Amino acid sequence: MVIGAAAYKTVVGLYQPGSTHMVGDGFPVRNLFPSNDLDRLVDPFLMLDYIGPCSFPPADRPRGVGEHPHRGFETVTILYEGVVAHRDSAGHAGVIGPGDVQWMTAGSGIVHEELHERNWAKRGGTLHAIQLWVNLPKVHKMAAPNYQTIRKEDIPTVELGQGAGPVRVIAGSYGGQRGPARTFTPLDLYDVELAADSRWEPVWPEGHAVSIFVLSGSLSINGVAPAGEAELVVCGRDGSRLLVESREHSRLLVMGGKPIEEPIARYGPFVMNTNAELAEAVRDYQTGRMGHLS
Repeated sequence: MVIGAAAYKTVVGLYQPGSTHMVGDGFPVRNLFPSNDLDRLVDPFLMLDYIGPCSFPPADRPRGVGEHPHRGFETVTILYEGVVAHRDSAGHAGVIGPGDVQWMTAGSGIVHEELHERNWAKRGGTLHAIQLWVNLPKVHKMAAPNYQTIRKEDIPTVELGQGAGPVRVIAGSYGGQRGPARTFTPLDLYDVELAADSRWEPVWPEGHAVSIFVLSGSLSINGVAPAGEAELVVCGRDGSRLLVESREHSRLLVMGGKPIEEPIARYGPFVMNTNAELAEAVRDYQTGRMGHLS
């Protein structure tokens, strides 16, 4: 399908969660990838965990995930409800609430913990979030660890025409606004709300991978692929345009980026290019070279 010189992207597939499990004792997740074996199609993204929404009763001890390592990629946590605290071996710490984003570069190696914030845990409440893993190219896999706390008020919003809804630009650019996240490769990450019976036609550079995750509501892409809650629409690299039509008020996370197109080797919390690099990551963590939390 073509609009003038700008072709619509092909819809490759519609995916439901491939696995459901608990991460630590505080993050009930539905995984969209890698459980659906989408590495090449969603490159440079590596993982999407949909967290909750889940209600937690009051607790004296914060639930979550204790000390654990990462190397070779970045973690991105987008919070819709709840309060989450982060602490890592590079000396970074931060707390994010609804509308905030945490962007951690593991790079050469970092150890961190992710817990329900203590006061929120004592009150209890609903936790609702998405965590993404974003790959780093070989040249940056051993970059210095870093941490970005991105506040809701620092994320620019673009209002779509005819009251269609807002686009929050977390990374990349849209409508003349640039997101605050600093990235190693070209990425676009949008938090979007669409009113019922609205249309939206975003455009990307030819060759970029694009996928849309539906948090709530119902929508169609390019007149096909009707998608509902907790479903992922994956598009091909062909073309540059999408036609997104909402059937009801919908919230979606839009992920676009230039594919890295390098070998991916995974082992638990490490993502490198070769198995030898994975073995080195394990040794470095076991010998304390990635640090520990005090």
